Formats: sequence, C-alpha cells, structure tokens
Amino acid sequence: MAVEFTEENFDALAIKSDKLVMVDFWAEWCGPCRMVGPHVDELATEYDGKALVGKVNVDLHGGIAAQFGVRNIPTIVFLKNGELVDKVVGAVPKDQLAEKLDANI
Repeated sequence: MAVEFTEENFDALAIKSDKLVMVDFWAEWCGPCRMVGPHVDELATEYDGKALVGKVNVDLHGGIAAQFGVRNIPTIVFLKNGELVDKVVGAVPKDQLAEKLDANI
C-alpha cells in the first residue's frame, strides 16, 4: 500500500529519503486519478525496499503540490535525494510507471 504523504511528514519521508521516491498527486473527485491509484498501490508493494511510493491528496495538502508546480492531476513525480528527476502528467499505464522507477533507481 502506498504511503500517504502529508505536509507534516513529506520532508522526513520523501525529501530526506535515501531511496527513489514516487509521489502520486491526486484527488478523490478526479476520475483519471482513480484509474491510476490501484497501479500506484501495486507498485508500492512490488518496489518495497527499492523505492518509496506514496500519494499526496492535493485537496488536503496543496502546499506540497505547489512546491512541485503541480497544475494538473494525476501528476506523478520521481524524487532522488530530494530532487525532481522525472515527472508524468495524466493517466498512464502501470508499465510506464514501472519503467520510470526502473530507470531512476
């Protein structure tokens, strides 16, 4: 299951992580987000120990979304050592997300 990032835990869990971090910016009302969500949860399990996979609800934690310039959802960002290394905007297939994870680990 994906980690639920909040404004309280984001720095400690995502920015300071020594692993690749994949962050799914989503909202409950977003149809494409609901399509991508199960893939994110599956990838969290499949990449456990290799990468940290989590989600940010933009309605609850808009400050994190603003920090990364997220204007459309779903947006998925990949962070390494706290720095943005890749980004995907829109609903994409699970294998495309897995490829991005593999390329950045």
